[in-house]
Amino acid sequence: MTQDFSNGPSGESRELDVQTLNGLNAWGTVSYILHLVVAVAALIPGAQMGPLLLVVALVIDLVKRGDAVGTWHASHFRWRIRTVIIAGLLYAVTAPLWLLFILPGWLAWLAVSIWFLYRIVSGLTKLNKGLPMEIPA
Repeated sequence: MTQDFSNGPSGESRELDVQTLNGLNAWGTVSYILHLVVAVAALIPGAQMGPLLLVVALVIDLVKRGDAVGTWHASHFRWRIRTVIIAGLLYAVTAPLWLLFILPGWLAWLAVSIWFLYRIVSGLTKLNKGLPMEIPA
């Protein structure tokens, strides 16, 4: 049994068997859950497991994204990888605020963490609905 899944407006499509589709769904869900744990932990002061789980989730995404090429799942892998990279850059840019002023540093990291949480929840919601992420070119 195979199903045809389109990867958006580019028109690329690939035949997937049900086992491959289920595998992509499972890996995507695991990755989103790890990201979700990290996003929630980022909002809780002193949560130390966040960075380790984030690295595990990023490795999963980098390793499995090749399996999703040409499918709607590819947009989710790209979404999660970009989210981690952008959040990492934002945390790095706002890190000096912690050294200079505690309150502005905390507020900046809170804003980045809320943005990160929003991106992960919206991605997980679309994955559960079987929809690709809409990523602007």
